[in-house]
Amino acid sequence: MSEQPKKILIVEDEEMIRKPYADELRDKGFSVATATNGQEGLETALREKPDLILLDIVMPVMNGMDMMKKLRADDWGRKVPIILLTNLSANENIIKGVITDEPLYFLVKSDWSIKDVLEQIKKILI
Repeated sequence: MSEQPKKILIVEDEEMIRKPYADELRDKGFSVATATNGQEGLETALREKPDLILLDIVMPVMNGMDMMKKLRADDWGRKVPIILLTNLSANENIIKGVITDEPLYFLVKSDWSIKDVLEQIKKILI
């Protein structure tokens, strides 16, 4: 009996970011689900219960900080590892949300390559 691949949910509205991350993670043997906004991401997360979530902050419909806050209100969602990915520098409201809702990492997209993010994911899941 083989072990199920770890499932990662990517919540990112920009396809130019979402697709390469999804492709790279699938190539590395992960099961990948995607969502294009926080509302879709929240519904997908609660339904599919991924092992880790890559979460953008600035998105339409529901932003990543609101999604994380709602996720942390759920028993399962309270424990799921979250890596925030953003193009924003950390302003006061983001920092408050990060401290309150406890993502594992806060990564600025321009400072991290897909390879770097993959290394963080491996450290968390393996």
